[in-house]
Amino acid sequence: MAPTDETGQAAQQSPASGTTPPAPPPVGGAGANGRMPRWLPRAMVLALALVAVFQLGSWAFHQLTGLLINILIAFFLALAIEPAVSWMASRGMRRGLATFVVFIGVMIVSAGFVTLLGSVLADQIIKLIEGFPAYLDSVIHWINTHFRTDLKRVDIQEGVLRSDWLRNYVQNSATGVLAVSAQVIGGLFQLLTIALFSFYFAADGPRLRRAICSVLPPARQAEVLRAWEIAVNKTGGYIYSRGLMALISGVAHFVLLQVLDVPYAPVLAVWVGLVSQFIPTIGTYLAGALPMLIAFTVDPWYALWVLVFVVIYQQFENYVLQPKLTSKTVDIHPAVAFGSVIAGTALLGAVGALIAIPAIATLQAFLGAYVKRYDVTDDPRVHGHRRRGEGPGLLTRARGLWARRPTAERPGDGGSGMRSS
Repeated sequence: MAPTDETGQAAQQSPASGTTPPAPPPVGGAGANGRMPRWLPRAMVLALALVAVFQLGSWAFHQLTGLLINILIAFFLALAIEPAVSWMASRGMRRGLATFVVFIGVMIVSAGFVTLLGSVLADQIIKLIEGFPAYLDSVIHWINTHFRTDLKRVDIQEGVLRSDWLRNYVQNSATGVLAVSAQVIGGLFQLLTIALFSFYFAADGPRLRRAICSVLPPARQAEVLRAWEIAVNKTGGYIYSRGLMALISGVAHFVLLQVLDVPYAPVLAVWVGLVSQFIPTIGTYLAGALPMLIAFTVDPWYALWVLVFVVIYQQFENYVLQPKLTSKTVDIHPAVAFGSVIAGTALLGAVGALIAIPAIATLQAFLGAYVKRYDVTDDPRVHGHRRRGEGPGLLTRARGLWARRPTAERPGDGGSGMRSS
């Protein structure tokens, strides 16, 4: 057996004097020479690419917001006319021709309504301008009589014509003609875009559904087709029920205006019916303002009668007519409808207010098909009633509270404020 040297073994196990132990390998996978990890450059390039794609997508979305809103409006319009187009197509008419017939009918009705309303407004403006001197003379006479002044119409007209306010208004109006013309042209182009997209959506509806379902598995295809059918039923039902209520409202207001002998009663009745039904929340007030104004030119008391009738009819419509007509088409709670209109207005403005109710009705009906419901127990608390004998009565609770009051606060103690020991 070879001799062992404990001193030599200790020297071999311990590092030599004056030397440092080897450094541990760098964290992160870098080699001994301290190079950058191989995955770090690729991660940096991927992060920069993701940021660039996000910025590009955000910029493109903001640039195409107007087009996306137009497509959304066109899609809901196509859903609204889908029942009529499908009905014509089921009776042998080509789908494109049926869509064209429906569009022509809608355009004729819209153009006729705008033309009649424009003629009424133009006629009223002309009458107002022609009768303005007489109105001004009556106002001046009233002021001179009650305030003992000596105003003259000629002096007032010269003062207005020579005022800086009128000069600035004319200059601003002249410079704003180009901006107004650009807005009108942009509005017409927007209407044309919506009409084209809605026509293609309605005419090529089956082809569009087939193209969407071709990229989905069979289970998802059934869900998409079910959602599409629900959207068509709810949107079409909403439009048709609103149209029926607009017809009833127009007939009722026409009878009132005809009895009061207000001019342009048919056009005003159509205005009230359409505006009150297809402009949510504030449509009733906008609809009633125009017939009230024209009735005021005939007799101020007629304007008051129109206001009273509008308010009463609105209550009749909200509590009697609307629940019966919309219970099978757009069956949503009035509070939910009001909240959806507010949310749609906050998101998309007037467009969101118009499509909010059919969109919420579609979502509610679609989710209702997948939500499991149970029978509710016949408990009085479900109907807002308490069970008899449950909990102390009102008189018992009042006696308990009276008994808990301190002795000093009870009457008849002589105001001593001290408890008996």
